[in-house]
Amino acid sequence: MSWPALEEVWGGQLADVRQDIAHVAQAVAQFEPVVLMARPDQADQARQLCGSSVEVLPLMVDDLWARDTGPTFVTGPQGLAGLDFNFNGWGGKQTHGNDSQVARNLLDHYGIRRVQAPITGEGGALEVDGDGTLMATESSLVNENRNPGRSRDQIEAVLKDLLGVQRVIWFQGVAGQDITDCHVDALARFVEPGVVVLHRPAADTPPDIWSKASDQALTVLRGATDAKGRTLRVVELTEPDLTAVEGRGKDFLATYLNFYVVNGGLIMPRFGDQAADDRAAGTLRDLHPGRRIVQVEINTIASGGGGIHCATQQQPVAAGSTQ
Repeated sequence: MSWPALEEVWGGQLADVRQDIAHVAQAVAQFEPVVLMARPDQADQARQLCGSSVEVLPLMVDDLWARDTGPTFVTGPQGLAGLDFNFNGWGGKQTHGNDSQVARNLLDHYGIRRVQAPITGEGGALEVDGDGTLMATESSLVNENRNPGRSRDQIEAVLKDLLGVQRVIWFQGVAGQDITDCHVDALARFVEPGVVVLHRPAADTPPDIWSKASDQALTVLRGATDAKGRTLRVVELTEPDLTAVEGRGKDFLATYLNFYVVNGGLIMPRFGDQAADDRAAGTLRDLHPGRRIVQVEINTIASGGGGIHCATQQQPVAAGSTQ
């Protein structure tokens, strides 16, 4: 995870978003070790707010989105490696001088082999089932602000090579309307091979670009098969009533889909619409039998256009890795 550093990004919300990050880190630390990167001059504050269950690593960062700035870890014949997707501030939308080096610096610190990707992207743009299938949006990868001159087929070939997948399911997504250009981890997630949970608008929501993106993704999923030839079971996860949520802002990401699966549990958001919060928790509990569901209020994180999955990045335990 990563400690938000910049007032120029968060303004008067900086203290609140740091509290949100501390609460997420503490929730994850109930299940597995947490390393939180923080600027050296902010590391003590991070330790005070997060407590002793969270390890704070002094390392220069700009913002909290470790899913996108950090390495995407892979395992293979040579053991553990980290993919560096050349973070460029989601196409130059935000200050990222330090965040563009986070993947390199973190991997150097732990002595983990770094693989520099020949394309630009972010971890939140990639959703895999662990069995050969990847989901992604065209808007976040086949985009001139990341990969100018690259076709979808060219980008797909690179992703197959880097991630060891055989099938890529593409959604259209939405370009230019949020900072990520519609990352897949706010639209569709794998629960297990053959099962996808899909973000859906609340009942009676007027059609807009986001509901159309969800409709398009649903159409794609209903007609798709995965790398093993399975048809996909789609479980719809409805967003909360935006008039009942406690958070606000034009970029507020009110999706339950941006959860993080931990060892033995699942960390998900709570938005303040009690009925919707309970319904989403029940759905995810049914989909993840044996895991403990923990709900965390993330209203300030969500006001920045992201969620719990965006703020975390998992490192697998593998032979040869440095823990």
